[in-house]
Amino acid sequence: MLRRISMSTTMRLAMTAIFTSLVAAVTMVFSLYVPQTRGFFNIGETMVYTTALLFGPFVGSFAGGVGSSLADLLLGFWYYAPATLVIKGLEGGLVGFLGGLRPKLNPKLWKGFTFTIGLIVGVLLGGIGSLYYSGIVELRLGIPPPENPNLIFTVPPEFWYVLGALVVILIALTGFVWESDFGWLVFTLLIGGTIMVTGYFLYQKFLLFPLFGIETIAEAEIPFNVAQMLIGLVVAIPIAKIAMRSFPQLKS
Repeated sequence: MLRRISMSTTMRLAMTAIFTSLVAAVTMVFSLYVPQTRGFFNIGETMVYTTALLFGPFVGSFAGGVGSSLADLLLGFWYYAPATLVIKGLEGGLVGFLGGLRPKLNPKLWKGFTFTIGLIVGVLLGGIGSLYYSGIVELRLGIPPPENPNLIFTVPPEFWYVLGALVVILIALTGFVWESDFGWLVFTLLIGGTIMVTGYFLYQKFLLFPLFGIETIAEAEIPFNVAQMLIGLVVAIPIAKIAMRSFPQLKS
C-alpha cells in the first residue's frame, strides 16, 4: 500500500498552496470543450488524485476543490466554479481518506479483488475511448488553451482496445506479483471519480439552468467525465508511487 507523507503544519500549508496551484495548472493546460454541456474535458483529475494519495484528505480536498474551481474561473467556465468547489473537494477528500485505509483480507481474496477491479477499468477505458475518442482528435495545449488546436491527428479504435488490455494486465500483474492489495488503491480512485461523475451530472441536470439560465444535456458529459476519471487514475497511481520512492525524506 501507498505510505502517506507525514508533515509538519508549516510543510502541510506549503504543500497545500503548491498543489492547489498545480491542480489549477494541470486542469487548464489541456482542455476539450464539450458543446452539449458547455463544460470541458481535462486531465486535472490526475493531479487531484495524486495530491490526495500523497497528502491525505485535508490537502486533497482543499487542493482539489479550490484548484479546480480556480481553473474554471480562469478558463471562463465561471458557472461551473461553485459546483466544482464542492464536487472536486469531496472527491479529493474521499480519495485521501480511503487511500489511507486497508481492509483486512487474505492475499488470495486481494488478488481476486485486484484482478476484478483491473478488468473493470480496462473494459471501461477500452469501450469509452473507442466510442468517444477515436477518429480525428484536436489537441490544445497551453494556459489558457489556444483557440486553434496545436495538433490534429487520428486515433484508431484499436488504440483504446490495446490500452484497455494493457491496463488490465498491468493491474493484475501488480496484484499477483508485487502488491496483492493494489486493487484497493484503484478502487479508491474509482469511488472518488464516481463522486465527480455523479456530482456534475446532478448539477447539470437540475441546478445549472435554475441558477444561471444555462441549458445543457447532462447525459452527454457522462462518458467524458468517466474517461477523465480513468485517465486520471491510470496516470496518478504511478506518479504517487514514484514520488514516494524518489523522495523518501518527505516521509519523515
